[in-house]
Amino acid sequence: MVERYLTELWIIVLNLALPLLLGIAIAGIIHVILPMGFVHRNLGGHGLASIIKATLIGVPMPLCSCGVVPTAIGLKQDGASNGASTSFLISTPQTGVDSILVSASFLGWPFAIFKLAAASVTGIIGGKLVDIFDKKQTYKYTQNTGIDNKRSYKSKIIEAIRFGLFELLGMIYGWIILGIAIAALITIIIPPGTLSDIGWITGVGGMFLMLLIALPLYVCATASVPIAASLIAAGMPAGAALVFLMAGPASNIATVGAILRAFGGRILAIYLTTVAIFSMLFGILFNSVINTKQAIIIHHNPENGWLSLLSGIVLIGLFIYLSIHDLKKKYQKKPSLKKDMGIKLNIIGMTCQHCATNVTNALKNVTGVNSVNVNLEENTAVVDGDVETEKLIESVKKIGYEASVKNN
Repeated sequence: MVERYLTELWIIVLNLALPLLLGIAIAGIIHVILPMGFVHRNLGGHGLASIIKATLIGVPMPLCSCGVVPTAIGLKQDGASNGASTSFLISTPQTGVDSILVSASFLGWPFAIFKLAAASVTGIIGGKLVDIFDKKQTYKYTQNTGIDNKRSYKSKIIEAIRFGLFELLGMIYGWIILGIAIAALITIIIPPGTLSDIGWITGVGGMFLMLLIALPLYVCATASVPIAASLIAAGMPAGAALVFLMAGPASNIATVGAILRAFGGRILAIYLTTVAIFSMLFGILFNSVINTKQAIIIHHNPENGWLSLLSGIVLIGLFIYLSIHDLKKKYQKKPSLKKDMGIKLNIIGMTCQHCATNVTNALKNVTGVNSVNVNLEENTAVVDGDVETEKLIESVKKIGYEASVKNN
C-alpha cells in the first residue's frame, strides 16, 4: 500500500514538474518585461473594450484567488472600471501560464483550451453584468510613472528568478504538495471507474456537489489540477472536474470579505453568482462536446524521459529549499521592537506570503518610508521613516486589507 502510494506520488510529480517549472519561468519573464503600471494604465474607462482587455491581461497572469484581490482593488484605485476590475477578478485566478501548461499535461490540450476559454468568457460576462447593474460607479485616474527600463540584463534575470521562485512558487508550493498528496490518495482509495457506477455523480448532481465544495475552498489553479485528474480517473465526469477547477480557484471564504469591503455587496453577489452559474453551464457543455477518456490515459502514462526525470528532481529540490527557507523565517529569533524603531501596525486580511508582499509594496510606495518589515505570522508591519500614520493605514486599505496602530 505504501509502495503503491509513493509510486503514484512520483507519477504525479513527473507529470507536474516540467510544465510547472516552464510556467514559472514564463511568469518571471512576463513580470520583468512588462513595465510596472502597464496593467493599471490599460484598463480605465467604461465599456466592453476595457472588460475584454482586463480579461486578456488577466488570463496569463499567475495569481491565486488570494493574490488577485489586492491586484484587482489596485486596478480600481488607479482608474479601472468596476466592470473591468471584476472581469480581472473572475478570470485571472482560474488560469495563469503555469496552470494552463499543467492542465494540458494532466488532462490534455482540449481540456486546457476549453478551461481557458471558459474562464475568459465567464470573466467578460461577469464584468459586463457589473457595468449593467452598477450605474453609480465613478472613476479616478492616477498617473503611474512605471519603472526604470534601463536595468541591466543581470538584474532582470535575478528579478525574474526571485519573482518566480519566491513570490510565485513560494506562495503556492504548500498547496501544490497538498494537491499531489490528495491526488495520489484518491487514486489509491478510489479505483478507476468506481464513481461512474454512482448515477447521480455522473450528472448535474455531481457538478453541484463539486460547486458546493469548491466555492468556499482555498485552492490554487495549479494545485487543483492533479486532484481533478484523479477524480476523473475514478469515474467523475470531466465536466464536474471542470466545475471544481473553475469555482475553486476563483473564490474562497478568505477573499469574500475583501471583495465586499472594496466593491460592495452588489458586485460581490454578481461575482459569486457568475462564477457559480457559468462553471456549471460550462461543465455541462464540456461533457457534451469533449471526449473525457483522454484525461485518464495522460494521467497514468507520464513520459519518463530524462527531461521529465530531471524536472521532477529539480521540483522536489525546490520544495525542500522553500520549506527550509520558510521554517528559518518562522523560527529565527526576531529582534525586540522598541518604540523608536518605527510605526507598528496591525494588518487584518493577510493569508499568504503574496499578501505580505502586497502590503510591503503598498507601504514602501508611501512617500517618506525608509524600510518596511511585514510579519505574516503575527499579522503586523513595522515601518521606519518620516511619514504620517494615517497615510500608511490608507495605503493598506487601498489594496483591500485593514490596518490599525498597534500599541506596544
